[in-house]
Amino acid sequence: MSGVFPHPRSRPTPESQQIGRTPSDCRGCWIRPFLPVAIAMMGVLVLLILFCMAYLLGEWSQSQDPLFYVFTVFSFTSVIDLIISLEEDGYISGFMEFYLKEGEPYLRTAYGIMICYWDGIVHYVLYLAMIMAITQRKNYRTLGLYWLGSLMMSIVVFLPGNMLGKYSSEIRPSFLLNVPYILIPIWAGMRLFRQPKSLPCCTAEKVVAEQQRSLYQRPLDLGLILFLMVAATFTFFRGLVVLDCPSDSCFDYIYQYEPYLRDPVAYPKVQMLVYMFYVLPFFCLGIYGLLRPGCTWLPDWALVFAGAIAQAQFSHVGSSLHHHTPYPYRTPEEVWWVFLLTNVLYALGPHLLAYRCLHSPGFFQPAAPTGQDGIKKHQ
Repeated sequence: MSGVFPHPRSRPTPESQQIGRTPSDCRGCWIRPFLPVAIAMMGVLVLLILFCMAYLLGEWSQSQDPLFYVFTVFSFTSVIDLIISLEEDGYISGFMEFYLKEGEPYLRTAYGIMICYWDGIVHYVLYLAMIMAITQRKNYRTLGLYWLGSLMMSIVVFLPGNMLGKYSSEIRPSFLLNVPYILIPIWAGMRLFRQPKSLPCCTAEKVVAEQQRSLYQRPLDLGLILFLMVAATFTFFRGLVVLDCPSDSCFDYIYQYEPYLRDPVAYPKVQMLVYMFYVLPFFCLGIYGLLRPGCTWLPDWALVFAGAIAQAQFSHVGSSLHHHTPYPYRTPEEVWWVFLLTNVLYALGPHLLAYRCLHSPGFFQPAAPTGQDGIKKHQ
């Protein structure tokens, strides 16, 4: 009976408790709808404060390069990303849980954790190296182009993946904090491409001699062409896989080797489509640049795509094996070695191409005006 009727001395139950909520919960209910907006505004305020601090630091160091401020602010956000990834993997706790819940919940996915690791480690090291180069008035164009490709690849996959995947309904105003990562790299890339190149100096005679060598006399270039052909085929194949090609080979591959391509978060699908529509044409242009001398654009773009593919492969491989990925979409243990070997070689090839272009750039330089004299002297 005591469980049915209240005790005569008991106080009447408040109305908020009668509907299953405590008074403290009701007092805070009106705040919750405004939390995403408040978090976004706080993020904008923090970025403005960081830019002001970077500007004051740049004035103190008498730096004339505006990218100094960009790298300084982005280095701080890299540390935040590293904290997010460490917290999600359980190494630390209590730092970013509120932001991830109310601001950007999609960062809790395996892909979100991987791009945070990459930004917090690789990008952070690049920022420090470029800041040091700026303060010492040294050329940082090579590092800058590699960073540009890496950052742009993460953005062109991360943002569409958020809008198309299962987290599309979880987009909050904090999503707009990613807009500077679209606009600033475009502006920074224009400045980087205008900076003078820091390539080894080649005489006109050396350039002519390098460009007169046939492909059979350049075994490294021949190997790179063969790799680019295989990589282009593999890129096209994985693009067909995520486009639901009905062939048996595509069906077997997506279920036996890379089930992560079926993950409803949409990041792997977007990644493979970016590969198909952007990286595949670059592979074809790379083959053309290794066959036809004087393609001055290849060294720069080889650096950009090397950084892009490194970031993409790290995030894709890590997400395929990460415990935050649901078990049906993880790479099976029995094919780990095939999966890792294939994807590591896929990332290694563009770096070898970039090294080839930077280490011996004579083949990719335009013929000097004195080229004909050099030919006669060589003969």
